[in-house]
Amino acid sequence: MKAIVLHGVGNPDMLRLEDVPDPVPSAGQVVVRLRAAALNHRDLFICQGQYAGLRFPIIPGSDGVGVVAAVGPGVTGVRQGDPVVINPSLEWGDDTRVEGPRWRILGLPENGTFAGMVTVPAANVFPVPAGLSDEAAAALPLAGLTAYRAVVTRGRVQRGETVLVLGIGGGVATFALLIAKHAGARVLVTSSSDAKLERARALGADAGFNYQTADWVTLAKEATGGAGPDLIVDGTGGAPFDQALDAVRSGGRVVTYGATLGPVPQLTVRRIFWKLLDVLGTKMGSPEDFRGMLALFDQARLRPVVDRVYPLAEAGQALAHMAQAAQFGKIVLRIA
Repeated sequence: MKAIVLHGVGNPDMLRLEDVPDPVPSAGQVVVRLRAAALNHRDLFICQGQYAGLRFPIIPGSDGVGVVAAVGPGVTGVRQGDPVVINPSLEWGDDTRVEGPRWRILGLPENGTFAGMVTVPAANVFPVPAGLSDEAAAALPLAGLTAYRAVVTRGRVQRGETVLVLGIGGGVATFALLIAKHAGARVLVTSSSDAKLERARALGADAGFNYQTADWVTLAKEATGGAGPDLIVDGTGGAPFDQALDAVRSGGRVVTYGATLGPVPQLTVRRIFWKLLDVLGTKMGSPEDFRGMLALFDQARLRPVVDRVYPLAEAGQALAHMAQAAQFGKIVLRIA
């Protein structure tokens, strides 16, 4: 089969389209013949050497949709020919609150979805939500799961609340907007791009603030009658995380799922106890979270936002596009 193989870090030649052996399922596994895969910042960080547990060669990619091509010994409930979407959260464990010691993400240490086929546990394949194209379904898994856990499981969003999503445009943030709006929340967003703010409004955002040209903390408070949002969802880290503690209402919640801007330069701890805040960490999610996310997109007919689609051979260009932070929604690879 064809696959995008990463041989190391340091220059673009380390990422190559190659012929590699077709995978064979072991007991409890299935092989999925992939139709589409999606990019995540995790893939970019791996290619840049900024991720723990690196090993080479490795086929990156966590998100994928396709058809079951082979079934390993002992597998029940999944048949050859079934169209499936892959849950990249492997072996979460029995505790829905926290991952177990064997938990890992597809695409490192195991080979991932930037390939013609991939081997995954049978427990990690699910029916594709109705009405989704291959590209839209491939966009769902990692970012959709992360957003669902951040907004619903950890954030406990309620109808009528105000949710502020920081850094709209990325996959998780875009899903967070869709999920919060469906839950009946009023949704505010931030971005450094007026064009992205307009795109967010078209998806249902009630207001947007450009953090490079305006004081978004003040504007968020003004938009909520001076109280601040009930829930802030942040994947940026850095200075905006500390600002979120100022912006959120007393007794509110701040959920963090990432730190693309790096460490927080100064954290005003007194805001947490003085305002009686819940500061909640989250990542990926349990199988229950994944099923809940799929059910939401299936029953509510929500549609993932796909920014751009590239052929598998142009995975390097797709990653370069992600590195520019110009996308709105998910970047997808089409696999012939």
